[in-house]
Amino acid sequence: MSTTLTVDFFCTVDGFGMTDGWPGYWGKEGPELIADRVATFEREQVLVFGATTFRQFRKFVTIFDEPYYGSLNRLPKIVFSHTLEEPLGWENSTVLAEDAVTAIERLKRTTDVPMRSHGSVELNRALLAAGLVDRVELMMFPVISGDAGRAALFHGGPEFDLDLVESTVLDGRTLKLVYAPHLHQHGEVPEGVGPKRRIAE
Repeated sequence: MSTTLTVDFFCTVDGFGMTDGWPGYWGKEGPELIADRVATFEREQVLVFGATTFRQFRKFVTIFDEPYYGSLNRLPKIVFSHTLEEPLGWENSTVLAEDAVTAIERLKRTTDVPMRSHGSVELNRALLAAGLVDRVELMMFPVISGDAGRAALFHGGPEFDLDLVESTVLDGRTLKLVYAPHLHQHGEVPEGVGPKRRIAE
């Protein structure tokens, strides 16, 4: 018995998950993007959150009305936290006050329901570094956030080689990329491989 973990991350072209002063979805929401989210969360899976992202989503589903929020409510949810206590105020939610890497490694071996973690930068960075992530699903919006960017999942983390599994353009502008990540192993570059000359700085 085993299962998979997908890290699901919305970002700008320069890799930020949040941007000061911009609207939700960076103002690029469209019908194909929403339809993709509906299809994604209709699947049977367990949602995995860090405490901050869990609190944000718990608030979102009571204030806003996205078509996939009903599925978010229905699906089982795990939140890793040493401060939150049950009842958590969001149906089908369970708190685990233990090390997330250890718990996810155990759950991947002992369950067969796929897991998905959306947002939760610190949590997902740790899971990536531990080699526990089977898929990285990026929703890349046509925005460069520059100095306004916040919450960069991949900045300052480990290095990866990525195998492209799927690529889709949504609403003619937003790129959905699904990768299988592999921790990069440094080694000698074989002779004859790589750039012939250095590009002038």
